[in-house]
Amino acid sequence: MTDLLAAAYPWIKTGHILSFVAWMAGMFYLPRLFVYHAERAEKGSELDETFQIMEAKLLRLIMSPAMISTWIFGLLLISTGVVDWSQPWPWIKAVAVLAMTGMHGWLSKRRKEFVSGTNSRTGRQYRIANEVPTLLLLVIVVAVVVRPF
Repeated sequence: MTDLLAAAYPWIKTGHILSFVAWMAGMFYLPRLFVYHAERAEKGSELDETFQIMEAKLLRLIMSPAMISTWIFGLLLISTGVVDWSQPWPWIKAVAVLAMTGMHGWLSKRRKEFVSGTNSRTGRQYRIANEVPTLLLLVIVVAVVVRPF
């Protein structure tokens, strides 16, 4: 099995990168949708319903599948043995990926609040939340590419 994973390494790595890029695109876009939803859509209005459709499809069709495939390809990469767990960088990346997954879950809960009409957060709060994926992306890329630790 290890030989098969080693042979497939470039494809696994490609899948991991593509999945992560798709996941990050959604992680940047969904909070921005929430900003406009919170600021411009009256509960029960046609605009509210439009935002709800956009948010649900983004989560269900892009973000969640991309998150799952990012995890699968990442775990396959780890299985190839290329990760040196004695170094600090994979641990830092792992914590940041877990935090990104937690942020994904938080965003999913916020979408459900819009659906139920119980959103209590402002556009400003969603603007601040929109920075979290950016900071986590920075940590992940620096940990993997620069490995300063």
